[in-house]
Amino acid sequence: SDDVKSAMCVLSCFGASAEFTVIKTLEGALNKNLVDNLDVAVREGLLDKADNVYRFSHDRIQEAAYNMMTILDQGRFHFSYGMALAPLVAREEDGSILLAAVNQLNLAGPEAVQEKSQNVIVANLNLQAGKKSMEMSDFVAAYSFCDNGISFLRKKHWEEHYELSLELFDLAAK
Repeated sequence: SDDVKSAMCVLSCFGASAEFTVIKTLEGALNKNLVDNLDVAVREGLLDKADNVYRFSHDRIQEAAYNMMTILDQGRFHFSYGMALAPLVAREEDGSILLAAVNQLNLAGPEAVQEKSQNVIVANLNLQAGKKSMEMSDFVAAYSFCDNGISFLRKKHWEEHYELSLELFDLAAK
């Protein structure tokens, strides 16, 4: 059905797999019935569900689901999923929603930003993700998050957001 296809497109934006908590969170934020539709795909053998993770049974299925969307839609969806998850970052302990949100926003890129205020939000989230990655000694990811955060800063960022700019550049340098 179209609803199952739509749910699989959402899942495909997260790559080969996504945690149940991320999908459930997104379901509420987007007001879409994702879980039931993904469970139908599990029954049809298109997805596997184990240890609270939805996983495509084959990478070709993920590719097909992802390619049902236009490039423009992919960017828009990545951005909207990231922004939908962003408000929930503060309530979590382990950082999985933070990293899922930031990865979505970074896949969309700075060109997906709709309003100026979103640049600062995304740069801040990248800073948080960078710090989280440093805590986990994942220095490559930390640098990548800082670099992405910097790319979301606007032209006058040193004047308008000095602290944020300084923290991003400082963490990137480490």
